[in-house]
Amino acid sequence: QGYFDWVDQFLEKHPEYIELSDRKILEWAAKSGLPKPRPQNQSNDKPAMDLGVPQMDVPSLRQILSNIAPTVCRNFIVPELKANLIAKERKAALSKFALPGFKKVAAVVMGEPTAEFKARVHEHILAEKQSKADAEKKKKAADDERKRLFAEKRKKAEEARRAAKKKKDGDEAQEEEVKEEEGEDQEEKDEAKAEEDEAKVELTEEEKALSFRKMRFPDLSDVVLAKAYADFSLPSQEEGFDEVVCHWGSEAEASKTLKDWIFARKMTQRVEDLQPGDAFKEAWAKWQKGFQEWRKLQNEWKDPAKRKALLAKRAEAKKKEAEEKGEEPPEDDPDFDADLVDVSSLETILDVGNGEPLFANFVYEDWFLLSTRYEIHLLVHSFNKDLNDSDRPSFMEKDLGFYYNRYYKKTFSFKSYNAKDLAGLIELIQDTLAVNKETSFLEPVLSEDTPIANFVKLTEEHRRDRQRRLDAGDETAELKLPRNAPAPPARQPPSGSWQGGSSHRSGPPAVGSRGPPPARGPPSHSHGNSSQYSSSRSTYSSSSAQKRAYTPTGASSYSSKQPRTSSYSGGYSGGGCTSRK
Repeated sequence: QGYFDWVDQFLEKHPEYIELSDRKILEWAAKSGLPKPRPQNQSNDKPAMDLGVPQMDVPSLRQILSNIAPTVCRNFIVPELKANLIAKERKAALSKFALPGFKKVAAVVMGEPTAEFKARVHEHILAEKQSKADAEKKKKAADDERKRLFAEKRKKAEEARRAAKKKKDGDEAQEEEVKEEEGEDQEEKDEAKAEEDEAKVELTEEEKALSFRKMRFPDLSDVVLAKAYADFSLPSQEEGFDEVVCHWGSEAEASKTLKDWIFARKMTQRVEDLQPGDAFKEAWAKWQKGFQEWRKLQNEWKDPAKRKALLAKRAEAKKKEAEEKGEEPPEDDPDFDADLVDVSSLETILDVGNGEPLFANFVYEDWFLLSTRYEIHLLVHSFNKDLNDSDRPSFMEKDLGFYYNRYYKKTFSFKSYNAKDLAGLIELIQDTLAVNKETSFLEPVLSEDTPIANFVKLTEEHRRDRQRRLDAGDETAELKLPRNAPAPPARQPPSGSWQGGSSHRSGPPAVGSRGPPPARGPPSHSHGNSSQYSSSRSTYSSSSAQKRAYTPTGASSYSSKQPRTSSYSGGYSGGGCTSRK
């Protein structure tokens, strides 16, 4: 902010300079009689350039100016704010003025403005304030004139009425009424005079403390700023400038101001053009494949016929392994209880010791939280790797939905977890996600190389804990998460119709059943607005569900923690950077 006010002040002091910019092209076009373009998503640096005349191609005009300007003996100022703050674009601009006759000077206006600049800003603020007051005064004067004309018309009508009754009322009464009306006219004149005095305005103490004024359009649009600010830098003589002049302080002060401003932006600004990297895509594909295999195995285990086949296959494999070692095949313990197995000691989640998979008793809520654990874990680690910015290893709660959609192409909503905010979600998965108290950044609890099987173990521990609480009579341990109702089955033609085919249809799973619905992949996180969870949705529950968030009693031996050592702080002050050729 304040960049173009400084440019205008510079041109007033140095009228021998010619400005080369988009806003100057618009000014020349207006002087030539062309209509002004309609303002839409514009900034002072890049105003709307649609002149409505096909022959006036703005990119071509820019190209013509950039080709002609270096060939004439003139002084130029090039106030391209975004371009002047990026080293690559500064270099491209300097290359156009390669002739030896040009002295290339970079003007840096960054930090605390000078008293002269502030005084000029206050003049602009006062002038705008006075202009508004004059407009209001003019409007009020027009309203008063309209009222006066109406009153005068009514007065004439009243005089005509009194003239008709003159003989009855008498001359004395008429004279008293005339005096009263003259007194009212004098009062109206006094009020009008007082209003004229009130039209003069002054700056308030708050306005006098301002260093920059609020303009109709920003110097840079939010979209451009979000994409480019991380690449901003100060010009230097190594880039080809003959001189670098800092107008609002020393070079060290300007450098610190820019560094602090960029850092403060990184704390709150999301990365609009961030794209998932190859490492994320590979890890996500691996997870999806494993998740589908787990769901398939659970369904087979719950089918008595398929379970028998699985156990037979397991017994055959153990027998073959024992024969290779020259030993007798081990026999299964008939009193084996899968719920008593130490989850952290398991070598594989596919067999807890009797052929049963660790996730055999998972219901919708368990699968849903399992997916959430890994998705958030992978998202935060992938963000850090793909952005590769030491100042910004993660992001804040407000940007979780944006990055979740960018990576997984799905919407995210805390309502899917019956939570109001991130704190409610963390209560459910605090073994996977935390928030840095200093920066408010999301932090993964587990290291990047944590095996995906560990997330299943965490989910099973969570399920067992709330099941124990339910068995003890704690009804608050029941967890019910909302989900979309299954899509209605496609309508099939009746048997024997001309289309043929079967009339069999399959419906949704019965509410309250212990087994999960058939699945072909990770549960779809329909994290949308509240309309997605209207009366058309169903709730899947079981005796192993819970209402209240799980609070683990301690860290598991397989949860490899990641240290949290980041600490961020800083502030910034406004400013800008210009290149003057």
